[in-house]
Amino acid sequence: MTRPSPRSGRGTLVILTLFLAASGALRVGSGIGSAMAKSAVEVPVPGKDPQSCPIPPLALTEALNTREAQISAREATLADRMAALALAEAAIKARIDEMAAAEAGLKKTLQIADGAAEADLTRLTAVYEAMKPADAAKLFGEMAPEFAAGFLGRMTPGAAAAVMSGMDPAKVYSISVLIAGRNANAPKN
Repeated sequence: MTRPSPRSGRGTLVILTLFLAASGALRVGSGIGSAMAKSAVEVPVPGKDPQSCPIPPLALTEALNTREAQISAREATLADRMAALALAEAAIKARIDEMAAAEAGLKKTLQIADGAAEADLTRLTAVYEAMKPADAAKLFGEMAPEFAAGFLGRMTPGAAAAVMSGMDPAKVYSISVLIAGRNANAPKN
């Protein structure tokens, strides 16, 4: 029989020894971890536990109190300004409403006045048309050309022609220029 070599037995022994050592180390390590966890002293972390928060320094407390007072004063000032702006806005709105009512009244008055003035001009034009052309020509000859042009422009063409035929040709020319040019600057479109 052959004898096994000393080397072949040693490998098995080394492997067995390693397994036993690893097993022991695992058992010791698991106990050490829990023992260390139990014996550890918990140190409070500032900000995490509000009951164990250290008292702030006096200077910080005073600075925060001063800042809070400033903010409160600013808020009060802003509230006062907002109230004043609300009052001013209400007063402005009331004033705008009054002005709108006054404007509406003024428009009515102007429409009445414009209507009355137009009625007066229409009546006066009818009077000039009803006059004898020779009498109307003397009257229009005395009028300022701008004034006469206004009435002659409103008259029927036949009545205006009869009046103009009895007037001074220079005066008729200036009146004709005024009538022809009064709408020259009006938009064409």
